[in-house]
Amino acid sequence: MEEKSLSYGVEQKKSTPYEVYVHVPFCLRRCGYCDFNTYTAVDLGGGVSRTSYADIVIREMNIVKRWQEEHNILEPPAHTVFFGGGTPTILPAHDLVRILHAIDQLWGIEQGAEITTEANPDTVDADYLKEIYDGGFNRVSFGMQSAVPHVLKTLDRTHDQENVISNIDVAKRIGLRSSIDLIYGTPGESLVDWKTSVRAALNLDIDHISAYALSLEPNTKMGRMIAAGKLEQPDDDDEAVKYEIADDMFESSGLSWYEVSNWSTPGNESQHNLGYWHNVDWAGLGPGAHSHYNKAKIRSWDIAHPKMWGNSIQNDEIPWADSEHIDDQMNIEEMAILGLRLRDGLNIEQFERAAGMKIPEVTLDELLREGLATLSHGHLIATRRGRLLNDSMISQILSAVGI
Repeated sequence: MEEKSLSYGVEQKKSTPYEVYVHVPFCLRRCGYCDFNTYTAVDLGGGVSRTSYADIVIREMNIVKRWQEEHNILEPPAHTVFFGGGTPTILPAHDLVRILHAIDQLWGIEQGAEITTEANPDTVDADYLKEIYDGGFNRVSFGMQSAVPHVLKTLDRTHDQENVISNIDVAKRIGLRSSIDLIYGTPGESLVDWKTSVRAALNLDIDHISAYALSLEPNTKMGRMIAAGKLEQPDDDDEAVKYEIADDMFESSGLSWYEVSNWSTPGNESQHNLGYWHNVDWAGLGPGAHSHYNKAKIRSWDIAHPKMWGNSIQNDEIPWADSEHIDDQMNIEEMAILGLRLRDGLNIEQFERAAGMKIPEVTLDELLREGLATLSHGHLIATRRGRLLNDSMISQILSAVGI
C-alpha cells in the first residue's frame, strides 16, 4: 500500500483555481435510470480494461499537460481533484492513489486541496477506505440515493442502508469527510418514503448532502418501462413537494443550501463543484469527460467510447471528440445559469457589464414581486420558489438583455 506522500505543493500566489476531474466509466451493473457514460464490461477493447485504466489515464494527463503548454496555459497546482463515474471504487484502491500521485507529480496539488472520490456503498470496505486515505484522499461521496428498500430496488441499486452506515462510520474514524447523494421522485416513492430517506441521511451526522430530482432519459431502462406503462411517470408537483420537505429538514438540522441541489454545514461546501459553478479552469480525464479553459475560451469533451478514447491516447493524440469556442453570448448565458443556482446569487453589476446593458428594472421588480428572488448587496439571489422555477427565472433574465 502506498503511503500518504503527496507534497500538496507549496502555498501559491492567488490565481484562477485549477481542478482535475477523472472519469472512471466502469460499473458493476447499470442502474435503470442512469444515462451517464458508463459500462459494465471488464474489458472494453482497444486495451482499455479495468486493469489497464490507470495507466491510460496517466498517459492522457501527460498529453493534456503538453497541449496546455503548447497553448501557453500554465495552470497552478490543483485546487481540487474529483474521481467520478461510473463507479471509481470499482478499481483497486492503489490505482486511484496512483492516478492521484501522477496528478501531483505533473501539476502539483495545492496545500489543503479537497480530494474526493465517488463510491457505491457496496464497493468499499474499511481496508479500501484506509488505503485511499493513506494515499491522499480526504473526502468520499457515497451514492446512497434512498434508505427505503423498494425504492432502491426500483433504482436497481445493490446496496442497503447498512452499507452506507458502516462505511460512513469507518470514514469518520480514519478522518475521511463524507457526503451522500439522494434521489427523489422515483416511481412508487411516497412522501413517507422520502421523509424516511432524508431522516436516515441526517442520522448519519455528516456535513454535506446532495439531493437531485430523478432525471429520466427515454433511452434508459427506466425510461422505456415508463413509456410502456410499467412504471409511473415522475410528477413535477410531487418532486417540488419533496424538494421543500428536504430543504426544511436539512435547514432545521444545520445544513444550508449553497447550490440548488446541495446543502452543507458552514465551510463544508464541495469546493470542486463550486469551481464548476464559478467557471474556473478544469481538465477532464477519461471517456466523455469535459474540460474548460478560460484563457483559451474553450470547452472540450473527450471521445465517449472507451475503445476509441484509448486508441487516440495510444496514438499520442489528445482524445477530444470536439471542442467549442466560448463566445460572449455563451459567457453571458453561463453567468446567469451558474449565478442563479448559487446562494451567493448573480452579481448584477458584473452580469450587466458582460451583457453591455442593464437588466430592466421592470424585470427585476417582477422577479421580486413573484417571490422568485431577493436582492442583497448587488446580487440577485433565488428564493426557494426561485430554485424550483430556476429555468424560468434564468430565461426571464436572459430575455431581458436580448439573449
